[in-house]
Amino acid sequence: MLQTLLIAFREGLEALLIVAIAALYLRRTGREGLVSAIRAGVVGALALSAVLGIVLAQVGALSPAWEGVMAWIAAAAVISCTAHMLRMGRHMKKHIDGRLGNAAEQQGRSAWWAVFAFALFMVGREGVETATMIAALAVNGDLRHMAVGGALGFALAAWIAWLWTQHGSKVNLARFFQVTAVFMIAFSAQLLLHGFHEFTEAGLVPGIDNAWWHQATEDLAEGTVAQVISVLMVAVPSIWLVGAFWKDRRSARVAG
Repeated sequence: MLQTLLIAFREGLEALLIVAIAALYLRRTGREGLVSAIRAGVVGALALSAVLGIVLAQVGALSPAWEGVMAWIAAAAVISCTAHMLRMGRHMKKHIDGRLGNAAEQQGRSAWWAVFAFALFMVGREGVETATMIAALAVNGDLRHMAVGGALGFALAAWIAWLWTQHGSKVNLARFFQVTAVFMIAFSAQLLLHGFHEFTEAGLVPGIDNAWWHQATEDLAEGTVAQVISVLMVAVPSIWLVGAFWKDRRSARVAG
């Protein structure tokens, strides 16, 4: 549940910020008629991501080998999106404004479809990453708890995105993405370990005693130790983020 909450929070925040920045840009530049293209792109991206998540969860449940493959694909998605946000987080608004501006400059229906494609791609990329990560967890997870965690994470993301639209200068997005990168890196390492554990169950790792390694990694991949690591992965970045937020506020108060 905690892992799903933080995944939904982080990826949901990025997707919602993209939507907020895009809608604000179109309204600020007098192109409110194109906001419907943003909405349509978001709906399309969410639908495609949901279908992908269901398919991937079913594939991962077929066998230990497929579950291992899903875990490693999810790890690759985590590493990719972490690197992307560390690189782009500070200049996110400028990057989105530039790409959206190029799409909106087209004429007539071409502009609508260009903005639609922009929203479908930008939000869909986050949706695909989220679907892949959650599908990797869904094979052995409690779906009810995961659904609650995902809903809470998305609600928190919506609140932060709203704060950004109202008080953009007060929300340190660069700090958020830097701190949550700690969770994402640790989560990718756990996914790699889980994939290795499943491959040993299927006897697919050459040159080693697969049965021994499967038993040796049981607690780390799926047992009590794995649960403790999951809690720490969420708790440590969260405490760090809250501490950094209050430190920033105190520094701003002293400077003011």
